[in-house]
Amino acid sequence: QVQLVESGGGLVQTGGSLRLSCAASGGTFSSGAMAWFRQAPGKEREFVARIVWSIGNTYYADSVKGRFTISRDNAKNTVYLQMNSLKLEDTAVYYCAGQSTLLFGRSGGDYWGQGTQVTVSS
Repeated sequence: QVQLVESGGGLVQTGGSLRLSCAASGGTFSSGAMAWFRQAPGKEREFVARIVWSIGNTYYADSVKGRFTISRDNAKNTVYLQMNSLKLEDTAVYYCAGQSTLLFGRSGGDYWGQGTQVTVSS
């Protein structure tokens, strides 16, 4: 069974940067994709970014496009989310998702990390 372990969350000021990591063990998503979602208190889970593992195609929510970058390290079986120019509205719990099939798209995944808190303050 694949497990996803997230790290890198924390407290930053507006305009600052943070890098999240998600390490997969017990398997790979070489035929699928990995993605990041986030959920703020009282709000629905929101798609953030996605990367197709085999070819590296990336997709972003409009709210983070130009500020966030998703990437992967094949050797470490790890996906990253580099977050720059952070805003107050980026505050949320960020979840890493594994997608065994590309059909998940921006809707979710079948494997999930434990979540990591990102708090942006002014």
